[in-house]
Amino acid sequence: MKTRFLPVLLMVSGVHAGDFELVKKIKPGETLDSIVAKAAHVVPTPRQIDYLEQEYIAFVHFGPNTFTGREWGSGMEDPAVFAPTGLDTDQWCETFKAAGMRQVVMTFKHHDGYVLWPSRYEKHQTIRNSPFQNGRADIARELSKSCAKYGLRFGIYLSPADLYQIESPNGLYGNGSKPVRSVIPTDPDTFLSEPAKPRTDRPQDAPVFTYECDDYNRYMLNQLYEMLTEYGPVHEVWFDGAHPKRKGGQTYAYAAWYELIRTLAPQAVIFGKGPDVRWCGNEAGRTRETEWNVIPLETAPAENDWPDRMADDLGSREKLKDARYLYYVPCETNTSIRHGWFWRDDTTQSVRTADDVFDIYERAVGGNSVFMLNVPPNRDGRLSPRDVKSLVEAGRRIRETYGSDLARYASISVDGEPRVSSPNILWQPEGTSGELVVTLPVQELVNRFVIQEATATSGQRIEKHALDAWIDGAWKEVATGTTVGFKKILRFPTVQTDKLRLRILESRLEPTVARISVHFYDQPPLPVTARQSLTGEVELSLKEPAFDGKGAGFQTRGLDIRYTTDGTEPTHGSPLYQKPIDMAKGGVVKACSIASTKRPGNFLTFRFGPAKAGWKAEASGSENAEYGPDKAIDGDPATMWHSRWSAPAPGHPHTFHVDLGQESTLTAITYLPRQDRAVPDGMIETGRVETSLDGGTWHDAGSFVFGNLVNDPVERTHEFPQPVRARHVRLVSTAGAAGKPYAAIAEFGVLTAEE
Repeated sequence: MKTRFLPVLLMVSGVHAGDFELVKKIKPGETLDSIVAKAAHVVPTPRQIDYLEQEYIAFVHFGPNTFTGREWGSGMEDPAVFAPTGLDTDQWCETFKAAGMRQVVMTFKHHDGYVLWPSRYEKHQTIRNSPFQNGRADIARELSKSCAKYGLRFGIYLSPADLYQIESPNGLYGNGSKPVRSVIPTDPDTFLSEPAKPRTDRPQDAPVFTYECDDYNRYMLNQLYEMLTEYGPVHEVWFDGAHPKRKGGQTYAYAAWYELIRTLAPQAVIFGKGPDVRWCGNEAGRTRETEWNVIPLETAPAENDWPDRMADDLGSREKLKDARYLYYVPCETNTSIRHGWFWRDDTTQSVRTADDVFDIYERAVGGNSVFMLNVPPNRDGRLSPRDVKSLVEAGRRIRETYGSDLARYASISVDGEPRVSSPNILWQPEGTSGELVVTLPVQELVNRFVIQEATATSGQRIEKHALDAWIDGAWKEVATGTTVGFKKILRFPTVQTDKLRLRILESRLEPTVARISVHFYDQPPLPVTARQSLTGEVELSLKEPAFDGKGAGFQTRGLDIRYTTDGTEPTHGSPLYQKPIDMAKGGVVKACSIASTKRPGNFLTFRFGPAKAGWKAEASGSENAEYGPDKAIDGDPATMWHSRWSAPAPGHPHTFHVDLGQESTLTAITYLPRQDRAVPDGMIETGRVETSLDGGTWHDAGSFVFGNLVNDPVERTHEFPQPVRARHVRLVSTAGAAGKPYAAIAEFGVLTAEE
């Protein structure tokens, strides 16, 4: 087998030789082989490669929602509600640095339209009208300085949707204004009356732009101009595609926005509704096993509206065959460390453990994407201790695992012939498959293998690969994978070996391996999971990691589960879990796994309501018995109550009523949306809860808004304004996610003061 070895420096030169391009046009009648060959010659731009090299970045959601407890504000909030008492952006960045992150993107204008810098173009929903620092605060300035201090890159999020501008009588969004000649930056005093009059206080040497645009696009362009000329350098501009409401047929002058960004921040990638980086398709931290960054487009990039791409398969050969254009656009895996994008509280809002954060890091960064983790500050303006603890511990694991390459002094061979003394190579077989053997200086414990393709110069090509370890005198397959792209992390149960074999099995033309490395992850004690039966018994078990391909069924022996029910943190001296815990009245369990020779694993807190045995449920209507109201209280998340969808299907409101069988002091209800992820039908976004002692006289227990259900269908909790004595609980839906007229519940529960 013939192979070629070239210096790795060629990979990072950024020079695209020959017919390697960002976009390829497909001619009518081209064969699939021709299209696949073209796909193998699509390469990223230097700014996209630079973005991928950041690997792990922070997202910060902060604004009025932090103080109102809502995911999406209405735009009509009192601007004075935003009032942090101890803003500390240095604390944010110090934590992000310790976590291993390299960039911070912040929501400087979310969907409510509130701006967190002293914009010249917003007079009402602005930090200028906050009591914080007497209206003289500039969070963009503070965060930009903190990023520079801690060596982090700076990015901005400006929501195209703006509920304040939509809802206000004189709002600019969809106000029917005609495109007129507008100079950017516009004089704020003559913004409407003389849009062609430039602002005189622009930064020295900053360019002036002229566009034909309506009032709202002029507003957005001026705010972009402020952010890109006064707080830079900016490395990412985030355009969210979400729209809680529209008005007046408003459209966006994206071409002008992009030109402005390219001119003022040529180093910045444009995310989402833009040409550089795409959304992963969910907000729950899920990753694709096969992630192609070369994807087919329906139109030329200049004409594309960059829709959300949520399918599991984006770039396989099956998808390529009908392509009109091929384009390189990397994936960003974004999720939140909390259930919800904004901070709500430090008691009931769950926080991802270091186990979870580290797992998503390996799947995202090691799955050909960038991992963006949202960490929302609290009402003080600081990151809460639980978030910090999780981030710092995950960062420690990243450094300990990937900061040391066991193959640093390994030898590399092909067909038994030594080739180089370092794995930092560019290896390219002359066919579409090949084998590379890595021989370590000594036997090592190994459970991670990292592969990188030469995407900058040779595109993304590998379609299928496998990894073998030399064990007991023979090769044993320990991991398999599909795509590689910028980076692939193969995870597998620990083996002791001094020799590993990478086999490229299928590829689009000759595969190119730019870099490999070998690592060992010292697995801490496993996390614990908990489940409550209908009779109230709580079972605890270890959550074992499962890997794609070979290696599923990882086992860790010698672990005890310790738990508490009194609110204290479990230790070696806490009760040993041996049988299900009786929690028929509900309660709180804190549990962790403990090994005799190691520190305890992360403890998790589980909050349970009273047992559901004996409950009775009824609803305003159901599709049929398979979707009857009893399915929402059967303890099985895979079943659900669903309102009628067959014609004639009624719209909201829908009601769901539970008789608990006895009086209790209730503090909250829990709602688990449908878990099949097939469609958004039935996800209850807004509604109210009512309680009753006798099932006849009902009392209001508050309204709720559950955001981001479709992309993150985890359990939601609605806390009552105050505890209430009741036997009956009724949920009334008033709107469904994605505007759907149906209602559904996978599991319904209550929380009580008796816990």
